Amino acid sequence: MSLAVYSVMVAVALIGYVLWRQLRKVWLQRRRAHLYASPFNANWQAILEQHVALYSRLPAALRDKLHGHINYFLADKQLIGRNGQVITDEIKLIVAANACLLVIHRNDAIFPGFKTVLIYPDTYVAKQVSIESGVTVSKNSVRAGESWHGGPIVLSWSDVMRGSLDGEDGHNVVLHEFAHKLDEENLTTNGMPILRNRDQYASWVEVLNKEYEAFLSRVDRKKNKVIDEYGAVSPPEFFAVATESFFEKGPAMAARLPGLYKQLQDYYRVDPASW
Repeated sequence: MSLAVYSVMVAVALIGYVLWRQLRKVWLQRRRAHLYASPFNANWQAILEQHVALYSRLPAALRDKLHGHINYFLADKQLIGRNGQVITDEIKLIVAANACLLVIHRNDAIFPGFKTVLIYPDTYVAKQVSIESGVTVSKNSVRAGESWHGGPIVLSWSDVMRGSLDGEDGHNVVLHEFAHKLDEENLTTNGMPILRNRDQYASWVEVLNKEYEAFLSRVDRKKNKVIDEYGAVSPPEFFAVATESFFEKGPAMAARLPGLYKQLQDYYRVDPASW
């Protein structure tokens, strides 16, 4: 094969790839628009009103936006049962509704980069590997949920329901694990998701660092109230538990931690304290 023929073949292949990418993008946009415009099943709405406490507090305009996201989520993600867990429409709806609260004002693809959510009936045991004194140690860890970097989310159904039914205790495993997926969108998990505007980053870093240090101090002094102490594990866990409290304990966070509340309000573009 001559160099000229090879060059033509490469050029044709590149053009074909670019056209495929463009056509796929158009198809995905049309598919997403169709899903967002599709009517929301009245029976589904009744399920959400009964089982998702935060849904019941949403203003009507936000409910309409959430419905579109739920339609898209259910078409885009696959929920798989583990340890005998049967996946029903009710389970899919409750997981989707809680997760989509985090992206209610997004206009592009939501939670990209993974497709699978694994559901266990109850808390489950996972291997936790750590290094102690230079030695790799493997232990069993009982978990209610986890988010694998670049992979699926894992949830305990009993914990999903417990968190979904109580919208004021600051504990919602779906919000927590899907917040990790938002954090992961910047290609690393460090407690800083992708912000809408470049000029927001300086304020985010300043406020979140300050709030994290103050939070660690409160935990150490046994004076912590609004955010779950599990956030002391790391900045990514602080972002996840702060997200839980932002949505479920909005008035308390706005009153006690106004700086943190404002950053999360700017990021999520909602005001749960007013719901």
